[in-house]
Amino acid sequence: MTPSAVHSNAVQSVGHDSASQFEALRSGCGIFNLKSRAKIALTGSDRVRWLNGMVTNNIRDLAIGAGVYAFLLSPQGHIQADLYAYNRGESILLDTDRSQLEKILAIFDRYIIMDDVEVADISDQLRALAVIGPKAKETLKNARFDLPPLTTLQFAEALWQGKPVTIMRGDHPGVDWYEIWVAPGLFSSLIDALTGAGAVSVGPEAVNLLRIAAGIPRYGEDIRERDLPQETSQERSLNFNKGCYLGQEIVERIRSRGAVHRKFAGFEVEGDLPAPGTRVQSDGKDFGEITSVAALPLQDGARNLAIGYIRREFVAGKKVQAGSTHLTVSNLPFAGIFSEEES
Repeated sequence: MTPSAVHSNAVQSVGHDSASQFEALRSGCGIFNLKSRAKIALTGSDRVRWLNGMVTNNIRDLAIGAGVYAFLLSPQGHIQADLYAYNRGESILLDTDRSQLEKILAIFDRYIIMDDVEVADISDQLRALAVIGPKAKETLKNARFDLPPLTTLQFAEALWQGKPVTIMRGDHPGVDWYEIWVAPGLFSSLIDALTGAGAVSVGPEAVNLLRIAAGIPRYGEDIRERDLPQETSQERSLNFNKGCYLGQEIVERIRSRGAVHRKFAGFEVEGDLPAPGTRVQSDGKDFGEITSVAALPLQDGARNLAIGYIRREFVAGKKVQAGSTHLTVSNLPFAGIFSEEES
């Protein structure tokens, strides 16, 4: 799942439709229109070298047909944006939330000086549909997709109904997630074929429940400009062998001096959901904060969860509070929610 795939944050109650949609994502197959995502194409002979010097992950050694998750940092090491980068051979495709698009384009414009790099917003030229759940692979095959074996963030070009499409596999724990990238004119046919093959069309509220259950932070809510990369616990975004990049000195200094003081974590909630922004306390002292909450509509009853930050010494099972609400620190993704079926 793209960490910014949905915009809602606190979920105090869930309607019947969202509950059934969430169940489809958890135990069947749901499809979700990724219209909130933007696509940027980088071309030019310097694109790999230049982008490798801009983001936290390794672009230099990225194989054709593979992708990585990365942060774009300030010179002071604070997170300015998050994105996925995919090597398409003749270009690099960047995927990010539309809310971050203008900022990213402005930063890129500032740092492209004498480099042979062309940046184009191609969001209107490429539509994306997420296919999510333990039956995602089966549903794609029933919709007559010749699904190749794909590893995390690997993608492949294919033909569907005689038209070119791209199939990508997501990178999120506990969630089987594929994305289909197509030309806008093919999008309606794609939705019809997948719903005809048994997929349930789901909305942003259900996907937000899934995001929180999987422990996936969203930039702008769970990851903010004041945060440092290691605090977010998104180790998949960092590569320590790639050489220099914007903000790298701070990231390396944190690593060389030991772990940061806080980490991204989950919280099992006893009682009412605390509001995002509520401080997490122990013995009356602040040790963290809540950033997103969800009331999961599980078949055996609602399960209240939160994600946010806590001091690193607070391990899973530790009891804390957020206001008058009692919490238990949890590892992510939360246990006992997703199917253990092989994906």
